[in-house]
Amino acid sequence: MTSVVGHYIHGATLAPQSGKIIDIINPATAQVCGKVEMASSQTVQQAIDSATKAYPAWRATPPAKRAQIMFRFKMLLEQHSDEICRLLSLEHGKVLHDAKGELQRGIENVEFACGMPQLLKGEHSKDVGPGIDAWCEFQPLGVVAGITPFNFPAMVPLWMWPSAIMCGNTFVLKPSEKNPSSAMLLAALASEAGLPPGVLNVVNGDKAAVDRLIEDQTIQAISFVGSTPVAEAIYSKASQYGKRCQALGGAKNHAIVMPDADLDNVVNALMGAAYGSCGERCMAISVVVAVGDDIANSLKDKLVGQIGALKVGPGSDNSNDMGPLISEPHFTTVKNFIASGVEQGAELVCDGRTLSVEGHENGYFLGATLFDHVQPHMEIYQKEIFGPVLVMVRVPDMAKAVELINAHEYGNGTCLFTRDGEAARFFIDQVQVGMVGVNVPLPVPVSYHSFGGWKRSLFGDLHAYGPDSVRFYTRRKAVTQRWPSANLREGSQFSFPSN
Repeated sequence: MTSVVGHYIHGATLAPQSGKIIDIINPATAQVCGKVEMASSQTVQQAIDSATKAYPAWRATPPAKRAQIMFRFKMLLEQHSDEICRLLSLEHGKVLHDAKGELQRGIENVEFACGMPQLLKGEHSKDVGPGIDAWCEFQPLGVVAGITPFNFPAMVPLWMWPSAIMCGNTFVLKPSEKNPSSAMLLAALASEAGLPPGVLNVVNGDKAAVDRLIEDQTIQAISFVGSTPVAEAIYSKASQYGKRCQALGGAKNHAIVMPDADLDNVVNALMGAAYGSCGERCMAISVVVAVGDDIANSLKDKLVGQIGALKVGPGSDNSNDMGPLISEPHFTTVKNFIASGVEQGAELVCDGRTLSVEGHENGYFLGATLFDHVQPHMEIYQKEIFGPVLVMVRVPDMAKAVELINAHEYGNGTCLFTRDGEAARFFIDQVQVGMVGVNVPLPVPVSYHSFGGWKRSLFGDLHAYGPDSVRFYTRRKAVTQRWPSANLREGSQFSFPSN
């Protein structure tokens, strides 16, 4: 009998109640590999109540003691890495080595959270006036929530709740209903590490659960990662309900290839950046901008050779380079984008729709796809495809390439391949994108920097994880304190105070 994933509330797994049950699909086989209950309004309220009850004691827990729990949690993540990665591969489809990379990035964020007492120290100034001291302290918000996407079921939750709880908040997580099991395991491991009941709660659900979290007056902040239309809607609604919100949206990441670039290195980098994780990354390179026809022709020839050697199959086989797409609807959506590119006049160089994986004919496998001579008005250039589709645009010079990137509605990530330091400096200074790489195709910031794009790739002022996570999950309180001398008596002062 197929097991049903329930919820994790107040330090224990809550068995399914009477909510709607949906299937969890293994995308490599299109077969049901589990089931998950969609939380009712009452279940979401249970999680909020649990977090509310746990908050006063957790807020009063010394940061160093919180860090000790987080250190133990990190060790448990490492000990259970194979089990976590198996779940990631089973429910998402990504190849095991890719899952291990995802988990390691999540662990690095836990490591950052372990050192958060250093960032919570606040600021202090003595004698800002006669006998007057001033300081700022960073106080937690209360109960906060996170809504995470299907493409990184372990890493993105680990961006959020470790930092949030290390700041003294309690947390309600709503993971993707497409692959909920890894988030449930992470919560159980946190409890095993000593996290008190109610500090972290996991509710599985759909839009109804999301709306319930946004509308509840107890929830002080919402962190979201997903597509731009949903990010914008969540940011707007959360703001309407008076919540602090960071909502990370979609992307259309460009890679500029200059005539002086090392093409062999460029092609190797682009293959992984465009087709790794089947292109289901918000930092995937989906547009290559070739400066000049000569470089474009050479680049196309080399990419075609590499695409022909790409090994596609189930994520459980670690020798594969790429697994399936997440679901049948998304599989259809990506194929429709490819058809659109052909209809609008782009040159289809490699067509991934012809791929068939032996023994997995029903799986959602799509081969690496490459378009050339793509124009900015085309749908495959404008839209986030979120699949293994790389499009090539040809431009005459560097200035035109930067102009092209800056004109796009998304501004998540970008990179430049060159040997020219002057070109790199110009690119870094002029490009209107939040995360920039030079000869680095996936410029995902390390855990002690913060992650976030510009323009319609991020709604809100603060980025995810790193130093911005402390700013997002705390409120600054400024205190001015005076203990006057017993011998000093002052009369009333009616002018504005100064030092």
